[in-house]
Amino acid sequence: MNKKVRWGVLSTAKIGLTQVIPAMQQGQYSEVVAIASANAEKVTEAAARLGIAQIFNSYEDLLASPDVDAIYNPLPNHLHVPYTIKALQAGKHVLCEKPIGLNPAEAQQLIDAAAQYPHLKVMEAFMYRFHPQWQKAKEIVADGLLGEVKYIHTDFSYHNIDPANIRNKPEVGGGALMDIGCYCISFPRFIWGQEPQRVVGLVHRDAEFGTDTLTTGLLDFGDGRQASLSCSTRMEPFQRAAIGGDKGRLEIEIPVNAPADVPVKLYLQRNREIEEIIIPAYNQYTLQGDAISEAIINNTAAPTPLADALGNMRVIDALVSSAKQGIWMSV
Repeated sequence: MNKKVRWGVLSTAKIGLTQVIPAMQQGQYSEVVAIASANAEKVTEAAARLGIAQIFNSYEDLLASPDVDAIYNPLPNHLHVPYTIKALQAGKHVLCEKPIGLNPAEAQQLIDAAAQYPHLKVMEAFMYRFHPQWQKAKEIVADGLLGEVKYIHTDFSYHNIDPANIRNKPEVGGGALMDIGCYCISFPRFIWGQEPQRVVGLVHRDAEFGTDTLTTGLLDFGDGRQASLSCSTRMEPFQRAAIGGDKGRLEIEIPVNAPADVPVKLYLQRNREIEEIIIPAYNQYTLQGDAISEAIINNTAAPTPLADALGNMRVIDALVSSAKQGIWMSV
């Protein structure tokens, strides 16, 4: 294996062009060598702008390239599992955008497929986990500075009414819960290192699009521990996460889209006094890319196992089922 993993990118998705590719190009262990799209004009322009050497006009041709070690998959949600499996079959490692699939059955299908290729690494791209602000948050909880943590709450919203946007198309896995609610579910699972026992959800769907535009959920982790979330695609853009214990409270100002060039802040409240914790600027996409690339180079386990992706998918599915039936659902 080279000192840097050679990455190929499937599609000219915005998240790839604006965030992930430029970040991985700054990585110590990763380099982006190829990009594929059926849209010749878009892929040519993207490759020229980002300095990517190889262009492919089909995903299959990129997957077959001997010059590519690993695949970044930012395709629409319904193509996450199919093309990740195709990448594995082509002998490529994969970093796949969240959510890992459309439902738990798809996530399990991927786990089963990946088991046939134990030498290949596959990871869901929850980049926030690699940002030092979340490492610090987990450290604060583990050190007992908040006492016994009893609740974790997340708000996450933006405003999008474009009918052509994939986030407003239910058939490809659009909607607030799948797009951003997955983060709100992942946070408490990351902090507590456990799965919720049961959930209850409330969903409002757009009459035209059919996607959920506002989803609220409550997750019961047992022992009096609760997590709550509210995510929307029709509200003022906002994000915030709070972790509360019997001895303190921690607020994360920008929990998901931490800027790469500006320090971020955590607010630690204890004994009614608030301490502002400054975390230096980091590019969490660079950190994520290097983390999985280093695992590939050293042949160690992927930083986040696929079992975690299945766990998140199960909670999403349970929230949707709960909202439909109007009852608590076991996870």
